[in-house]
Amino acid sequence: MKILCTNDDGLHSPGLDALIAICSGIGQVVCVAPDREQSATSHSLTLHRPLRAIPRGPDRWQVDGTPTDCVVLALGALLPAPPDFVVAGINLGPNMGEDVLYSGTVAAAMEGLILGVPGVAVSFAGNEHDLIGGYRDRLGRLLERLLQPGRFPADLLLNINLPPIPADRVRGVRVTTLGKRVYAESLSRMRDPWGREIFWIGGGRLDWSGGDDVDFKAVEDGYVSVTPLKADLTHHASLEAVRAWRLGD
Repeated sequence: MKILCTNDDGLHSPGLDALIAICSGIGQVVCVAPDREQSATSHSLTLHRPLRAIPRGPDRWQVDGTPTDCVVLALGALLPAPPDFVVAGINLGPNMGEDVLYSGTVAAAMEGLILGVPGVAVSFAGNEHDLIGGYRDRLGRLLERLLQPGRFPADLLLNINLPPIPADRVRGVRVTTLGKRVYAESLSRMRDPWGREIFWIGGGRLDWSGGDDVDFKAVEDGYVSVTPLKADLTHHASLEAVRAWRLGD
């Protein structure tokens, strides 16, 4: 089995090193990752300048682009044949609720899905690097169970969030839906040294909502959250209602 590992925290992220070590126990790993932090780049592609893929060791490349760029280059140029899976992470910080739309980690796995390769995105819902290493055995067992050729439907991506606690305190695994998150006071207005108005997006207060089966609730309760996602954003339940608007008349 061949596994492409990537991320949005950059090639030298401890989370990526942990993921490579875990996946190396499951199959042959190739790593293609950004040369720097690319968080919240979502599914962006670099279209207005060339990209460079620089070898950084056996089966490891550094790309001066986005996580999506990395997967495109890997599958289109760097690998002799498509991998069996794309696994992105381990992201430092959660990717739950609507944040999956902004996440470079989820986007990298989604790009693999779009190109015909099943994807898994893995995030650690905290900011303590030291705790990630403790998840090697638990996450390894989970990925080994998931990464089975032929198991994934063609349109399936799995989004995994690890709770921000030591691995030996995890209570189990829950299959979840996406929760609802709302940021408050996340836009700051300020002045630069020359007195010109600028804005800073980030920070503020984060509130979650949803039922007992949502991702943030599982993580909050000490479980690993596994959320099935797909690329099709069509609101199928509304198709007939919108057709009834007779938009072509």
